[in-house]
Amino acid sequence: MPLPTELQDQTVILYLHGFASSPQSTKRAFLAAKFSEHGITLHSPDFNQPDFSTLTITRMLGQVTRLIDDAVDEPIVLIGSSLGGFVAVQSALARPGRVARMVLLAPALDFSGNRLRELGDRGLEQWETSGELNVFHYGYGRMIPVDYALYTDACEYECVDARLDLPILIFQGRRDTAVSPAAVEQWAASRPNVELQMLDDDHQLAASLDGIWRETTRFLQI
Repeated sequence: MPLPTELQDQTVILYLHGFASSPQSTKRAFLAAKFSEHGITLHSPDFNQPDFSTLTITRMLGQVTRLIDDAVDEPIVLIGSSLGGFVAVQSALARPGRVARMVLLAPALDFSGNRLRELGDRGLEQWETSGELNVFHYGYGRMIPVDYALYTDACEYECVDARLDLPILIFQGRRDTAVSPAAVEQWAASRPNVELQMLDDDHQLAASLDGIWRETTRFLQI
């Protein structure tokens, strides 16, 4: 699906931040500044609202689909980082035909109930018993409990078998220990509409931001 020539005038670009992150993240701030140089506003829902502790995939998905619906007929571009990449895929599935392109940064495509076992300070059984899991929130710089509902809700979603025909550009670090590079490679390899760029970087992709921007401008025809 091609983008309009005047991207800055007609296309809504949404940045979806990752788990325990925020719209003030380094990657989002970098990209927002770059887009601003071209007269483009980068919109970013805050998935921590109204309360990080009650976070669920369903709530995140609802925030994104409402923004897509509010855009009426304007083309949508989704840029998803880590868990935001997972939500970007779910949003495109929920609103078929509304998302023109996606850029995924170290996307947590294998995010699921099983993946959540590794995120906090206790095992799954203890999490279920206590009702909460303490995780370090990078946006707030402190430990915050998250409800067990995140686990049960996440089990209802998956990206492994998701099929989308829109153009997708993925940036993945080879030294990523939070998201499996092999899983991302496998996901991309089975989809001819996906362009994967493997980078010599970790999950944050901080050392690759200039290259990511250069390739994103090409992909989005800026």
